[in-house]
Amino acid sequence: MTLAEDTKQNSFSQPPNPNDADYDRQRRGRLLAVLALCLFFVLANEVFMSHATYSGTREIEIAQGLGSRKIGALLKKEGVIRSKWAFVTYVSLIGKASSLKPGTYTFSNDSISKIARDLIHGANYERTITIPEGWSNREIADYLEKEGVVSAEKFLGAVGPEAKKRLKPLFGLFDQMPKRQGLEGLLFPDTYRIFNNAQTEEIVDKLYGNFYEKLYHEFSIEIVRPRNMYEYIIMASLIEREVVSEEDRRLVSGILWKRLDAGIPLQIDATLVYIKNQESGVRNQGNTISAKDKKTDSPYNTYLYRGLPAGPISNPGLSAIKAAISPKESPYFYYLSTPDGRTIFSQTLEEHNLAKAKYLSR
Repeated sequence: MTLAEDTKQNSFSQPPNPNDADYDRQRRGRLLAVLALCLFFVLANEVFMSHATYSGTREIEIAQGLGSRKIGALLKKEGVIRSKWAFVTYVSLIGKASSLKPGTYTFSNDSISKIARDLIHGANYERTITIPEGWSNREIADYLEKEGVVSAEKFLGAVGPEAKKRLKPLFGLFDQMPKRQGLEGLLFPDTYRIFNNAQTEEIVDKLYGNFYEKLYHEFSIEIVRPRNMYEYIIMASLIEREVVSEEDRRLVSGILWKRLDAGIPLQIDATLVYIKNQESGVRNQGNTISAKDKKTDSPYNTYLYRGLPAGPISNPGLSAIKAAISPKESPYFYYLSTPDGRTIFSQTLEEHNLAKAKYLSR
């Protein structure tokens, strides 16, 4: 090896000189890259994750003329976001800082990206609908039509038997249902935000998706139960329309399961109301049931036929579903609901008839 070659080889083996200008620039570049990456992840966390300090929904009015900084400060003050500057930075980066529209907005644990999207489109971009516990699909359809969301006919078509083909089943539920049964009982009652131009199937998917999520997180498929999930949903739909109190619901659940096991007809007025609702679409729960109604030939008539009705008669909430799955034992075989919402329990038919004379014959 020549002296020149040896000198060249040794020069490559020498460590970089900390005082060298190139090395210093490289080190600063690496530090800046690491810092930029950290800032990116911090900003991404602020922008795409919810950091609201409240649960439920919050209504915020954005006044005319407010810029992105003042809007960000207001959202932070109201607990909708955690960082004003993350909001300002995000809307600036996407070039929409001057496109935020005034109006009254309802936020529900939303991320900054979702909040910004709403503010860019405007307050009329979305709307809120509320589905009460115990409404049937027919009642939901009529409500949506009245609110100008979608026609009742389209909605009822979208919740029919064919809907099960495009939805994810829960706990083998669809296999437990008759093929002709649609999504009655499987649309979760709640308050929803929907797009003004939402398609009917999108609304149905939202209501069913909420049902799926609520039950998936609340109940485990591993739990061994004496009945299948669809039977529990049918029972819950009866309880939802019959009883208000959570404690009374568990007692009524125990009574109804006991009557079923004993082969005694359930004789639930709410099932007759459901039959009438399918024709009228009007909530008739408070109406008096006639002797003629009790003779209506329908698989939902629990006076005429023993066992559970053919399917759910309403869309129950979690309280009624829990009551159906966890009934409370008691010596009672009968109950009735008074006009003021109380539930009167009886052990014998004689006691039950006396209670009817006392509470329902006024």
